[in-house]
Amino acid sequence: MRQKDLMKVFRQLAMLSQFALSLITPLLLCLGICWWLVSHFGLGGWIFIPGFFFGLGGSGTVAWKFYKAQIGAEKKEEESRKDKVSFNRHS
Repeated sequence: MRQKDLMKVFRQLAMLSQFALSLITPLLLCLGICWWLVSHFGLGGWIFIPGFFFGLGGSGTVAWKFYKAQIGAEKKEEESRKDKVSFNRHS
């Protein structure tokens, strides 16, 4: 495997791990806040239900923004490939 391919694999692996952490963080944060509310203020366990859905909403927002960023990067890369004119290329 060439070094260029290996760097691409590592870049994709880093992107995947960052995406996974970005997806799970809003859900854990909302559930943590719910746990804190229950333990400190004595709220009922029902508070976890809206907290779970708010966490899923935050994760969905992260996923949507990640998707839009990836699509934008692919379009930008495709446009840059179209604009390049290479005079040294012999067919």
